[in-house]
Amino acid sequence: MNLAALWTELQANLWIYLAIPMVAGLVGYVTKSLAVQMIFRPLEFVGIPPWLGWQGILPRKAEKIAAHSADLMASRLLDSNELFQRLDPDRMMLELQKPLMAAAESLIREIGETYAPGIWTRMPLSWRRRLIERFQSEIPGMVAELWGQASGNVTDYFDIRRVVTENLVRDKAKLNEIFWRVGGPELRFFRNIGFWFGLGIGLVQLACWMTWHEPLLMPLFGGMIGFISDWIALQMLFRPLRPKKFLGFTLHGKFLARQDEVAREYASLMANELLTPANMIEELLRGPALDRIVDLAQRRVREAIDTRLGWAQPVVIMALGHERYEEMRKLVAQRLVDLIPVASQTVERYALDALDINSTILSRMGRLSPEEFESVLRPAFKENEIVVVIAGAILGALIGELQVFFMLGGH
Repeated sequence: MNLAALWTELQANLWIYLAIPMVAGLVGYVTKSLAVQMIFRPLEFVGIPPWLGWQGILPRKAEKIAAHSADLMASRLLDSNELFQRLDPDRMMLELQKPLMAAAESLIREIGETYAPGIWTRMPLSWRRRLIERFQSEIPGMVAELWGQASGNVTDYFDIRRVVTENLVRDKAKLNEIFWRVGGPELRFFRNIGFWFGLGIGLVQLACWMTWHEPLLMPLFGGMIGFISDWIALQMLFRPLRPKKFLGFTLHGKFLARQDEVAREYASLMANELLTPANMIEELLRGPALDRIVDLAQRRVREAIDTRLGWAQPVVIMALGHERYEEMRKLVAQRLVDLIPVASQTVERYALDALDINSTILSRMGRLSPEEFESVLRPAFKENEIVVVIAGAILGALIGELQVFFMLGGH
């Protein structure tokens, strides 16, 4: 077909031909947006398990992706021993002492009213007060012993990996939020560039149609271009790892080029959402060291009760029964463990300043190599990369078929 004939055909079908690349661009944008949503939504599996349905890539792979983030945090950004060395035990005890002392009275009353109501109600008020004060005097020593053991074996009592992994797996919405806030600009770029790639597909298909009028060629070209365009878009986010000059332009992966900005956001999220003093204290008390802490607390409380009861201990044991007496001592130990996290809320402000997690992560992220820094966001894409690329190929082929329909319909 000569140029005059092409021009005549273009004039005769102007609006259809103009619509082809625009529709392709719109479909490219919508499909890329859908691909981004597929990473995050839905939080739970929707459909007929195990295969007929969908769950967002991040929520579905939460444990694997969270473990990767935790490994990066523990190996390159934070050190458990270093963190605990930043805390002053005397200052921590000073902060904890008041709430623990206040809690001790209600604890002793619970024990007395539950396990020895007859003895407790007949006991003079002055005796009750003396017993409470004596028990309170044991608390600082017990807390100091707990802290001393934990500080001497930090890795046995506290695991940064567990804090990060368990919180992200437990709260998939938070996992989504972290990856969106860290990689938001890249995700928006990937979504928006879908329009321009779709527009390009449409122009190529239009040129193919006007040159050969071969219906099968259009979906073939569309699928190929869709596959390549999605692959290129993903590569643009992370490649090249280091800036490179090309024809006067500086090429650098969009995510890598934002290292300073990403580091600030990531450090803030980790410090304020995951590695908070409350979560760290919970890990210290609820993690793998819980049994050892309970045993230690129980031993100290047993010594306190046995010592304070003195000659009355056999009478109390006889009144309660041996099993009830042992049950009472265990309850005291468990109540102490339960009360410490509540009381420890008072140390959060001090611990937040002393640990300075935000600044620590920020400074160390700046020293990550491009390969290490890429791993902050890349897992979310890598788990979904083949799906996105295949979806792009299918999109291109469908656009090709759609354009054939318009072409034939116009004729």
